[in-house]
Amino acid sequence: MEAEKMTMVLAPVWGWPVAVAVCTVMAALAAAVVIRHVRGARHAEVTDETVGAVIRRAAMCLVVALLALTPSTASTVSTTAVRGMDVVVAVDVTGSMGVSDARYGSSARVSRLSAAKSAVRDITSLYPDSSFAAIRFGSTASLDVPLTPDVLALTNWADTLSVEPTSTSAGSSLDTPLDRILLTLRSIRSAHAHDVIVLYLVTDGEQTSSTTRRTYSSLRAYLDDAFVLGTGSATGGRIPVVSSGASASSGTSTNAWVTDPTTGKPGISKMDVATLKAIADEMGGTSMVMGPTTTARNAVTSETSSSWRTLSDTTRRRRTTAVVWPLAAVLTLLLAIELGEWIRTSRRLL
Repeated sequence: MEAEKMTMVLAPVWGWPVAVAVCTVMAALAAAVVIRHVRGARHAEVTDETVGAVIRRAAMCLVVALLALTPSTASTVSTTAVRGMDVVVAVDVTGSMGVSDARYGSSARVSRLSAAKSAVRDITSLYPDSSFAAIRFGSTASLDVPLTPDVLALTNWADTLSVEPTSTSAGSSLDTPLDRILLTLRSIRSAHAHDVIVLYLVTDGEQTSSTTRRTYSSLRAYLDDAFVLGTGSATGGRIPVVSSGASASSGTSTNAWVTDPTTGKPGISKMDVATLKAIADEMGGTSMVMGPTTTARNAVTSETSSSWRTLSDTTRRRRTTAVVWPLAAVLTLLLAIELGEWIRTSRRLL
């Protein structure tokens, strides 16, 4: 909030019609006091009214008139409200995310989950002074980090991500996180109606479940922008068997590969670019495949990077503050003097 230079104005509390009426009456009374005293002096009337008393009583009338006009200070106040940015990140941790065929900002091959972790760290740097929520999904989906402005909470969460154990995996179903994301977005929109909400879905796009994937279009009502970040490659790679315990927590394999039941050979997981694009289209967002020269830092629209992060609403309004205490103090002093003179005169006449 910023206030400009103040000026003195008249802002009658009861409105101008009442103020003008009071001023007219008080001015007439002040004039009557003076005229009566002058006429009495001309006709040599005997009176104990002094010139000081006349001035004092006329002054009281004029002070009351000024009080009716209500002198005030006026200033133009500019209030700027900055819209908040809420970023929801959903990361795939199914078994196929353990395939080491991804590249992220370099030609070195890394696991798809490692690329996803790097993407999460870059996403936090794209949105300073924002709030974040994090969801992981595999055979089930969970909200691991509720909406928080604590960036460290999100990066620490990314560091702890691991591929779910093969024994608990039930195949990849890309609509697994849909209900959890929907509930999270609905909650954020309810609590922060004017915030900008952006969703990042990081996955390889592979769907191995026999059930038909549900559409992501239900999320459109709560999103201002959405990005589907693909990790992996079109050629694909073998899926490591991840056991529970230490290997699962680190995302490494036991040097064994998941077998394709139809061929009896190690299964090959491939990134599905078409599915990534379809999900992004359903949300009204953008899909992008991360690679040697493409990272999450490239996954931001010009509107998100500039306008939305700095979007503010500036309101200018005029504020007036009544300044009547000096007049009230003067009027009190004059009334006290008048009362003192009246008491002194009354005692003298007794």
